[in-house]
Amino acid sequence: MHEWGLGNGKRPLVIAGPCSAETSTRMMTTANELVSAGISIFRAGLWKPRTRPGLFEGVGSKGLKWMQKVKSETGMKVCTEVANIKHLEAALDAGIDILWIGARTTANPFAVQEIVDALKGVDIPVFIKNPINPDADLWTGAIERFQGNGMCKIGAVHRGFSAYENSMYRNPPMWQVPIELKRRMPELPLLCDPSHIAGNRELLSGISQKAMDLNFDGLMIESHHNPDEAWSDKQQQIVPVDLYYLLQNLVIRQVNLAGDHGNTLEELRSEISFLDDELLDILQKRMEVVKSIGHFKKQNNMTILQPKRWEEVIDTGVKNGEDRELSHRFINNLFKAIHDESISKQTNIMNAEEQDNKLNME
Repeated sequence: MHEWGLGNGKRPLVIAGPCSAETSTRMMTTANELVSAGISIFRAGLWKPRTRPGLFEGVGSKGLKWMQKVKSETGMKVCTEVANIKHLEAALDAGIDILWIGARTTANPFAVQEIVDALKGVDIPVFIKNPINPDADLWTGAIERFQGNGMCKIGAVHRGFSAYENSMYRNPPMWQVPIELKRRMPELPLLCDPSHIAGNRELLSGISQKAMDLNFDGLMIESHHNPDEAWSDKQQQIVPVDLYYLLQNLVIRQVNLAGDHGNTLEELRSEISFLDDELLDILQKRMEVVKSIGHFKKQNNMTILQPKRWEEVIDTGVKNGEDRELSHRFINNLFKAIHDESISKQTNIMNAEEQDNKLNME
């Protein structure tokens, strides 16, 4: 992103500022404190898409003058979220340097395409946040729409995903989704938004370190000079001086190692690859047994799902996993994935046999 004129070419690139623009005075106070903390890119939400009416939905276009003031008086680049063409046109007219597309907008291909079409020929960095649900295809598709429009300064922001289960996070990170995005688009700059993942400033440091360990390129963090008086998301915002210490304490590890260290790593990776092949062979054998069970259930008019058996598999798996120092969460997710594949194979068996019977009757 250094070639875009963002950052100094070192990880992490940091974009910071309040969740919402509130007043000109508050924004300038926060911006000046962020400059002192070494931050050069200022963010603030002007139009806030809220889940329910009656909540603070942002100051709107009048906040653009405050953003211009931040830019002119501090020298920071400024960025904000746009959700429709009206927002986009206002932001471009005001000289906003960077745009981001929010999670709700990313989830709507029609809204994304309208913004893409309106940006035709505009040279501006755009970051696309992941959709609310953990859908790598939908996220990838939104990014491809911008790339297909000839735009080169495109990045992604991982802000976590909505979930029904109770969690320590506001939006559980589900790291496998951004990892999959990076696998598909290895050259795509990828930032992490620990504020929306955490929902709690106490968790910001750990999430930020995890993002760095996963080779994310940067962080988008909500920072406010007095978070307890913020008009939105006060629990997840951090004062600029604490942000400075958070960044100072991050451990930035290398992607590749040379010499003997690199050789040792390759040897370990080769061992992992060998074990992965063995694991896949075992899963293949397991699925062959699953298919035999599917034929048996069909012949004996049994339902595919056997709740007591499924409960037994999970309970036994968790216990045996703990004996092997494997976490409860990992075993749960692993056996759920295996069970889903087993259900799918047995369903195919029953449907195929029913289709054959139908053809024979004809």
